Amino acid sequence: MNAKKAYGDFQTPATLAERVTSLTAKVFGTPDVVVEPTCGIGSFLNAALYQWGRFARYEGYEINPEYIQQAKSSLNGNAIFHQSDFFTENWQNNFKQYLHQRLLVLGNPPWVTNAELSKAGIRNTPPKANFQGMKGLDARTGKANFDIAEWMILQLIAALPPGSMIAMLCKTASARKVLRHIWKTGGGLKDSRLFLIDAKSAFNASVSACLLMTEISPSPEYVATVYDDMDLNASHMKFGFTCGELISDMDVYQQFQYLDKGSEYTWRSGIKHDASSIMELEREGDVYKNGLGERIHLENDFIFPLLKSSDIGNGRIEPRKYVLIPQRSVGDDTANIRLQTPETWEYLNRHSAIFSNRRSSIYKKRPPFSVFGIGHYSFALWKVAVSGLYKTPFFVAVPPVGGKPVMLDDTCYALPCQKEEEARLICELMNSESALSFLRSLTFPDNKRPITANILQRLSLSELACTLGKYGQFASYCQNDGERKKYQRMLWEKTPPQEGALL
Repeated sequence: MNAKKAYGDFQTPATLAERVTSLTAKVFGTPDVVVEPTCGIGSFLNAALYQWGRFARYEGYEINPEYIQQAKSSLNGNAIFHQSDFFTENWQNNFKQYLHQRLLVLGNPPWVTNAELSKAGIRNTPPKANFQGMKGLDARTGKANFDIAEWMILQLIAALPPGSMIAMLCKTASARKVLRHIWKTGGGLKDSRLFLIDAKSAFNASVSACLLMTEISPSPEYVATVYDDMDLNASHMKFGFTCGELISDMDVYQQFQYLDKGSEYTWRSGIKHDASSIMELEREGDVYKNGLGERIHLENDFIFPLLKSSDIGNGRIEPRKYVLIPQRSVGDDTANIRLQTPETWEYLNRHSAIFSNRRSSIYKKRPPFSVFGIGHYSFALWKVAVSGLYKTPFFVAVPPVGGKPVMLDDTCYALPCQKEEEARLICELMNSESALSFLRSLTFPDNKRPITANILQRLSLSELACTLGKYGQFASYCQNDGERKKYQRMLWEKTPPQEGALL
């Protein structure tokens, strides 16, 4: 990775910077002070000077001395520059002097994640802190990764006085995360807007990106407008924040908000092993072939049919692969494999280096060959499954194969069922237009994983069943007597059962 890419160094084209300042002028008017915290060669400061001239004061901060020299040369003494490290700068102190002035902070912070910086061996990163408030495994896996721009924008917003505006180019997902964090922690923003830009044309980056524009306010608003282009007259929609989470389409959500009461079942992610070359197998007659091309004979005790995200997303329920599952639940001792299936034990030990080299910290201090996303629910003979990677969710009822439960990879989510009829009913409910509309109102298609367990867990199957006239059937499948009686009472109050309904 070259230095520019490693630092997320995408200098803003002059034409884009001019469009940003022109749009900002329409929304915010004329500022007294314009600050660019990572000014690079000064594209935004030049555009701001062209837009507002001597009506404003201009300041730029930059760590690269060569960039500062270029910016000074192009600004001709019309701006003040500071060579500084963003991560050690006291922004609150810097902005104090503009407490009673119209302050505009604009720019283009680095488009790179903390994980990418660490991988490249770069030490110029934010302080190590779980600012997102992740818990448990989430804090130790990819969910805790974040864009540097996200952290920077949050620091700036926290330091800005009321009445200030911030306008930043960033990934669209980062902009949403910034707003979610502020909304979730009770921060004050109003008139939040996202103007989508063509990142491929501007930066040769294949990612959804936008101009995030928002005003610091003591009277917070929990909604933002997304425009299809950098134009106030462009098509737009609103997303917002309610029940502790983001809503991607407020209008659709309001129609189906009655479903947002929590699932009576628990959605689970599939198997996580991070050793596909060893754990995932193809069957060739009496032997298995692994990802290394080895053909091996293994006992069948720990081998199960496997469906991957592409299978589920395309409605395929006939497994093409198998997976080796050495545990029944997380943390199980794996030593019993040695006595029960010696060939499998020998195979795993022969490739122990691959397991030892797994990078995720979740495997540390665990039994050899440990996996995650495993539990009693994994061995339910029937499941309702969905891929987390597809923009439009499609739910399938997954039957057992050869008397064995089918496992799913960790990009899928599944709900365990006891009977075929139960799985098919829930699958029918989840593929209904009401359910899909509700899920669409919560998901953002440009996310790497639009569907998550948290989103699925919000949908009340009992409310959905009641709406679709399936309340009797659904109540009969509640997983314990307490749940069943609770939802029977709720359903009775909502719609009295017809004669002969199964209770």
